[in-house]
Amino acid sequence: MKDFETLDEAFPQCVHGITPLGARVLLQLKSVKKASKGGIILVEETRETERAQSMIGKVLALGPIAFKNRDTLSEWGEGIWCQVGDYVRVPRWSGDRFTVPNPNDAEDQVSLQILNDFELWAKVDPDQVLTMRQFV
Repeated sequence: MKDFETLDEAFPQCVHGITPLGARVLLQLKSVKKASKGGIILVEETRETERAQSMIGKVLALGPIAFKNRDTLSEWGEGIWCQVGDYVRVPRWSGDRFTVPNPNDAEDQVSLQILNDFELWAKVDPDQVLTMRQFV
C-alpha cells in the first residue's frame, strides 16, 4: 500500500533558505496526504498528527562539521552516515520541526526538521520509502 505514487509527490521541491550549522542535518519530512485513498478529506487535526509523527526524511543539507570529530574535525571512523539526497529514519520527537510553504500547493506546507548528526537512526532504501508504514 502506498500513500504517494512517486517520491517527488512525497517530498515536493521546496525553497527553504536554511543552512544547518555545526553538526546538524536538515531534513524534509515525508508529506501528508490531504485525502484518504477512498477520497475522504482529512481534517487538519488529523494531518497535523500525521505530520508530527513522520519518521522518514530526505536529507537536504549537512552542517559543516556533520559526521566529524568535534575536537579534531576529522571524519568519524565509520565515515559519513548519509549524503544529501539520501532517505533516513529519525526519532519521532527529536530535533526542531517546522514548516515552509509548498510551492506546488499554496494551501499546503512542507515539513522540515533540523537535528544532530548522531540522531539519525538508519538509511532507508528509496524503493521502500513509499511503502513503509508507521505504528501509532
